[in-house]
Amino acid sequence: MTNIPLYLAPLAGYSDQAFRRLCKDWQVDYLVSEMVSADGLIRDQDKTRAYVTFSEAERPYGVQIFGSDPAVMAKAAAALTAFNPDFIDINMGCPVRKVVKRGAGSALMKDPACAEEIVRQVKKAIPASMTLSVKFRSGWDSKSLNYLDFGLRMQDAGADIICLHPRTTAQVFSGQSNWEHIQKLKQAISIPLIGNGDVDSPESAAQMLKVAACDAIMIGRGALGRPWLFTQIKQYLAEGYYHPITKAQILDCALTHIDYALLYKEEYVVVREMRSQLCHYAKGMPGSKELREKINHSGSTQELRVHLRQWLSGKHGV
Repeated sequence: MTNIPLYLAPLAGYSDQAFRRLCKDWQVDYLVSEMVSADGLIRDQDKTRAYVTFSEAERPYGVQIFGSDPAVMAKAAAALTAFNPDFIDINMGCPVRKVVKRGAGSALMKDPACAEEIVRQVKKAIPASMTLSVKFRSGWDSKSLNYLDFGLRMQDAGADIICLHPRTTAQVFSGQSNWEHIQKLKQAISIPLIGNGDVDSPESAAQMLKVAACDAIMIGRGALGRPWLFTQIKQYLAEGYYHPITKAQILDCALTHIDYALLYKEEYVVVREMRSQLCHYAKGMPGSKELREKINHSGSTQELRVHLRQWLSGKHGV
């Protein structure tokens, strides 16, 4: 269990270059871009360049695309080869309404024939050396759990790796993910399977591996404001314990996050986008409400730094 690869899930609005770089500092193995529209990529590659651009230090790195037209998806995948990612991931699990309304994301689970054709055409459009993965859910709702058949279809269509988030589209992110679905799918397929859903601690990572026996773990929301989770999981799986995070490390991590963000974006953009990012560092901790209000009213990165230092050096801490 000690060499299980850890993935940072593609998180729209969160997994930009700054956060990916931060997670790499904390030993994540694989990074994935924010979700990119295949239509948008074809229509205006320059505009979407920021979403797919990465540094060599981020490898192994993948780009996740979504769409509903096999030909468009293949064309987008072909365009992405110019950026030379290590793998391309197809999103067939996003439950967000505006994505589903376009017949993309988890809507494709209601049209497995189209999903198969997307995988076939994308596979043909990319170099043989480039890995193709597909991420999907357990089904549309509790009455239409088709993850086993769907996973086999993706495998047969040419996917090299598949990732299962064992919730339905109807659940969105509510309720519990059912890791037994991952276990059953693992037993049915012959390609590697990534487990995703509700891993937010080293203990839960170990429990997923025990229940599901998956080949890798993908972590999304559990890493927000807690990129050290990857290091803790690796230590726990290898040694049976992990070092708790300290106040000084939390502060240093949050400040580094700001510094990294400024490397890629203008300050006014960083101030706006870091509001949601930084609030995750304080989530569930004393003084988080006060810190959130101060962060949301900050006008510069310097103000953000001051508020973070005051919060973690004052009476509110860990």
